[in-house]
Amino acid sequence: MKKIIGKVLLVVLPIVAAILLLYPTYRANELIKIQNEVYELAKKDTSSADSLARIENFEKQYGAELLSAKQNRLKLGLDLRGGMYVTLEVDIIRLLEESAQSDQIDDTFMEVLNKTKAETINTDEDVIDIFYRNFEQIAKPKRKFLSDYFDFGGESAEAMSEEKILETLKANEQDAIDQAMQVIRQRIDKYGIAEPTIQKQGARRILLELPGVTNEVEMRQLLQTTARLEFKLVKNDEVTVSAFYAIDKFLAREAKLKKGLNIQDTTNAVQDTNLVKAKADTTSNLAKNDTTKTDTTKQASADTTNPYAGLSEEETRKRYLEDHPFTSLFETWFIPKGKNQRPQMINYIVDNFPKGDYNFHIYEPVIKKFNQIISRYEIKELLPYGTQILFSAKPQINKDNAGKEIKSYNFFVLKKDPELTGDVVTDAIATYDPQNNQPIVSMSMNDEGSDRWAKITGENIQKRIAIVLDDQVYSAPVVQNKIIGGNSQITGMSDAEEAKLLKIVLKAGALKAPVQIIEERVVGPSLGEDSINSGLTSFLIAIILVVLFMTIYYNVGGIISVIAVMINVLLILGVLAAFQGTLTLPGIAGIILTIGMAVDANILIYERIREELARGRSIKSAIDEGFSKALSAILDSNITTFITGLILFFLGTGPIQGFAMTLMIGILGTLFTAIVLSRAMINIFILRGATTFNFGQPKSLTA
Repeated sequence: MKKIIGKVLLVVLPIVAAILLLYPTYRANELIKIQNEVYELAKKDTSSADSLARIENFEKQYGAELLSAKQNRLKLGLDLRGGMYVTLEVDIIRLLEESAQSDQIDDTFMEVLNKTKAETINTDEDVIDIFYRNFEQIAKPKRKFLSDYFDFGGESAEAMSEEKILETLKANEQDAIDQAMQVIRQRIDKYGIAEPTIQKQGARRILLELPGVTNEVEMRQLLQTTARLEFKLVKNDEVTVSAFYAIDKFLAREAKLKKGLNIQDTTNAVQDTNLVKAKADTTSNLAKNDTTKTDTTKQASADTTNPYAGLSEEETRKRYLEDHPFTSLFETWFIPKGKNQRPQMINYIVDNFPKGDYNFHIYEPVIKKFNQIISRYEIKELLPYGTQILFSAKPQINKDNAGKEIKSYNFFVLKKDPELTGDVVTDAIATYDPQNNQPIVSMSMNDEGSDRWAKITGENIQKRIAIVLDDQVYSAPVVQNKIIGGNSQITGMSDAEEAKLLKIVLKAGALKAPVQIIEERVVGPSLGEDSINSGLTSFLIAIILVVLFMTIYYNVGGIISVIAVMINVLLILGVLAAFQGTLTLPGIAGIILTIGMAVDANILIYERIREELARGRSIKSAIDEGFSKALSAILDSNITTFITGLILFFLGTGPIQGFAMTLMIGILGTLFTAIVLSRAMINIFILRGATTFNFGQPKSLTA
């Protein structure tokens, strides 16, 4: 009797364990149905207070249980429930460029970077290794060393050595990748995505599976935003304008030299003739950039400082383009001090600019040409030392003469080193500006940030400080007074949703290196439903065919093998749920393959038993010999397949890993159910006194 109870427990306990492991999945689905019903009823409530009370009552009654059930339930992959696959790559090239001393970057360094960038596209080799290999090939022959470009604070010979700098670069690379994983996880959690999968792929890539996500644009913005918040002083002053004037002179001389040598300037671009005409029209009255009131009735010919006096409009336009190849790309406006003062357009005919603040406005079609110019090493040398040029985050929409919409941007000359960074921000709230009802993000700073912000604003009253996020200027307000308390705000968002995303990325923290989406794929909910239906259909067909074959061919033994297979499937799903695994369509394929392997194991055992019965053994002896002789063949086939699954799991990604995981769990379950569980069920019959057992053998061998 004790032996029978032991065998029964051996069969029952795995079933009970699997049911207990799968219960949270069942309970979560039931509670989600109740939750959906509550929300539907809340929508129909006439009073918002009633709606809120109904939802709060559900949260109070079921909230904790629902959260626990969701955490422990069997999760469905994106191919079954819909969502978004994203592969991100950490931009180590940008990290290298930002790690170098900006004033030491030259054409040689950029050549090394560009070659490294090209080589990293189709390889998973470490970026720093590729960079150093190219550095040795390109820079070393020019007697350039890493210490010429990188300075990590050490003054000793060891700190300045190639090995130490290379070691620091590799450490920074790994830190950037690890930190990107952490920050992206925080952003996704704050966004509210349930059960995301985030894993490292290769050396610098991150694979994301985001269930339920269908808004590609919003998710792309959330993931790719570096969230590098900086507060920088604006240098849009007469010194900058004079530098622009010098750039004009340099480019004009260069163009004349090329023309004299009959060299074509391949970087030339079509410029906005309307803008040039506007500038030419100002030469009459503002040849000296006199910002005081002028008599606009005076003739241009009366102004001897006007170099375009006596020229036709077309000739003036042509000459202006030749003389001002840089400043003719944008508008320059002087901002007079005092109330009710209108901005005045400035030309660059003479190097005589009023002191004060300026605005620079550029149209989108010429931005590429503009960037080509300011990226040149010689031009950077002409700009004020320690400055950079950044564009406004949001464009202004204008219309050209044909009525076609054209975007334009403000650009700012900023002090490159920030006065303050987003590291001091402790909280961010998406809200609305009470004055104009526009979406804003209010920020709070820690004590250190509050003190520094008060000092910065106190020292720069009546000056502009730009709020820069990821090298885009969101706003550049004039400091009216000292700001204490560490409060600031970002304006310029187009809608509340953008403000919400900005709040999330600010609270999650900035990335040390930018990330880029190199692959993305959205699986719609309908496709997910189709996948579930096709997966379940194939699963049921496989089960039915197995049941029919085993029952017809092996009779009672076949029924026992089918029961063992069903227990095996329960165990696979239960173990997946216990380890918070995810069931995918390839995972279902793995389960179906496992069913075939489990049945195959039983077939091997039953055929050996039938052979032993044919030799005249008793039923008990035949069963013992059958299981014993089939064991080695079963172990061999399952172990080799398990090794294949291990290789797929460690070398594969995404769907391949899902298939490998269920396959390996299924193989372990197969060994247990086919060798142990099936034998226990058969022995229950034998221990109860059965002298025969039908394995589909001829009737003459049944006894």
